[in-house]
Amino acid sequence: MTTPHLPLAGRTALVTGVSRRKGIGYAVARELALQGASVFTHHFAPHDADLPWGGDDLGAVADGVRAALRGDAVSGSAHADLRDPAQVDGLFDAARTLTGSVDVLVCNHARSGGDGSILDMSAETLDAFWEANTRSTLLLTRRFALQRTTTPGGPSARPGERASRQGPADPATAPKVFWMTSGQQDGPMRGEVAYATSKAALAGVTATVAAELLDRGIVLNTINPGPVNTGYLDPGSTDRPLAELDALRDATPFGRWGEPTDPARLIAWLAGPAGSWVVGQVLTTDGGFGLQ
Repeated sequence: MTTPHLPLAGRTALVTGVSRRKGIGYAVARELALQGASVFTHHFAPHDADLPWGGDDLGAVADGVRAALRGDAVSGSAHADLRDPAQVDGLFDAARTLTGSVDVLVCNHARSGGDGSILDMSAETLDAFWEANTRSTLLLTRRFALQRTTTPGGPSARPGERASRQGPADPATAPKVFWMTSGQQDGPMRGEVAYATSKAALAGVTATVAAELLDRGIVLNTINPGPVNTGYLDPGSTDRPLAELDALRDATPFGRWGEPTDPARLIAWLAGPAGSWVVGQVLTTDGGFGLQ
């Protein structure tokens, strides 16, 4: 049963992309745990190992999530390469074994790095980002929705046919899904054409998928966290010019980059009863960065 101090008690969350203590996924997992949820985390360490900021101790990551649990909540974790549809299904099945259901899905995982300009694009590069960032998110969301439905639309449903609602849903207890985008609609992301494309697709289809999920009592929102320093903006691990980064940071309204806890707090609020009236939105939490 939920309480004012533990609004997510009795709920179970699956958070993807939780492999580094500096990451947004880790902050989200801990914030959900602090609010009473049981939390199952996903990681794919090989991706981080290939990037300038490197990987982390997965045992320490799991310990940090476990330390944030409240009440009788529990945690678990699993490795999966979500470019493989079979591993998408396997991850979701593993998450369900934690408590028997998944009530909150946070699709935080993403491929970044190894991108390029439009002149660098190839079919292989575009497909790689699509598979990792977009296709896997859509397939994981489908699995989340199907756990409460035996068939997508009934035995005689046509593709895209609207499902019949089974009476009014309770927004306070509705299952919640969160996607992550990257503010590509706010300005150019030079040298990140494949990444920006994969994220723009999620932002662009949010309203469509949210409407379909709402017919089944499920709430979807997409979060644009703005520039959050997850290590890629640190002097010792960034691949960007330091003078340029310093000038950009100093020009922000609050004089700092976003921190992982900034979007994490928004997601945790939306996952609870207090945020249940927000549906089908692409929400920006960037400290005014887009207003420069």
